[in-house]
Amino acid sequence: MSLRPKRVRKKKVLIIAYYWPPAGGPGVQRWLKFVKYLPSFGVEPVVFVPENANYPVIDKSLQDEVSNDIEVVKLPISEPYKFAKLFSKAKTGTISKGIISENKKQSLIERLMLFVRGNFFIPDARIGWVKPASSFLLDFIPNNDIETVITTGPPHSMHLIGLNLKQNLGVKWLADFRDPWTTIGYHKQLKLTKSSQGKHKALERRVLSNADKIIVTSSVTKQEFQRITKQPIEVITNGYDDEVGGSVEMDSKFTISHIGSLLSKRNPEILWRAVSELISKYDDFKNDIQLNFVGFISENILKTIASYNLSKYINKVGYVSHLESIKYQKKSQLLLLIEVDSKDTRSIIPGKLFEYLVSNRPILAIGPKGSDIEQIIKNTNTGTFFSYQDLESLKKTILDHYMAYKSGNLKTSPIGLQKYHRKALTQSLSNLL
Repeated sequence: MSLRPKRVRKKKVLIIAYYWPPAGGPGVQRWLKFVKYLPSFGVEPVVFVPENANYPVIDKSLQDEVSNDIEVVKLPISEPYKFAKLFSKAKTGTISKGIISENKKQSLIERLMLFVRGNFFIPDARIGWVKPASSFLLDFIPNNDIETVITTGPPHSMHLIGLNLKQNLGVKWLADFRDPWTTIGYHKQLKLTKSSQGKHKALERRVLSNADKIIVTSSVTKQEFQRITKQPIEVITNGYDDEVGGSVEMDSKFTISHIGSLLSKRNPEILWRAVSELISKYDDFKNDIQLNFVGFISENILKTIASYNLSKYINKVGYVSHLESIKYQKKSQLLLLIEVDSKDTRSIIPGKLFEYLVSNRPILAIGPKGSDIEQIIKNTNTGTFFSYQDLESLKKTILDHYMAYKSGNLKTSPIGLQKYHRKALTQSLSNLL
């Protein structure tokens, strides 16, 4: 008689998400990578996503990262953005990407669309998917031995699906917040009435109070949520993965590169002024400097850059695939990270930060004091963080980096990065499950 090792049944977990390949941008990366590594920790992920989502950015290369062994269940979704395009295709496209003009520059159509979006679609424009998705999953979950449900937002309407499933099936439910809810930067721009503000707050409180566990990406968000709920909250940041791409040849120019969208409110005049003054003072610097923008950049920012006579130093690359963006990171001389100068953005940790950390290129970060990114950059020794008032320190640091570039010694000496690897972060997630 032969003895065979006992097979251990993997724990099945249902992940409810809106963003999934072919969606591009940062919203898709977190759970794409968790799903990649969860089977290594005895967890069998089942992914539930919309079938025909209206994604603002498409990156088909990310589809190659989805294993054929992963079960992906899709259900059609009806989205108002498709109908809104009948009125203004351009404005609908920008609003769906989170690009909102400053109040004084908003057209009547944009103001109307923001009012409708904020007050008629609570918590967001995907609210119409909550009822059909909940109805479908009420049958799917018990028929497929699902033990745990995870919802990830934004869009935070995904959490309302989890709330329905918790109340009707009693499943274990983890709510993952990639960004805050009512304190996220754009919330104040949605022209919410007092009644709508109250509805958002009430829904946020219900989700935070009913989820068995809450996952957030920053310690600032954890502190914020702890004032609302007594449920356990865990911080699991975003991270980096072992990306394919090989070695790249470094830029010959002294490139300062921003990867990703650079929207109007992220307009660091302090940087444009610092670069302009260094150009005026040092001829070599003037001949070598180049500003790379890989991704969308606001016209308002381009106008500000022009006001400092820097337009001829711009290399406007535009949107590229995720793998291409990694190459731009690795070959740039300096990497630029910008956050809005507001206490509301202290909890925002852009996903690209973690890829920046392992690019072996120094980071120049500008944002609000007391932010999570300031501590991460400091603790990992990967760059320098500046507030919007640190002009002279910023100029000195750029000049120091430039001198290192001229001597061929511009590099970083990072420490403690392994804990941000996607596999290590997935292990932390598996421990919660």
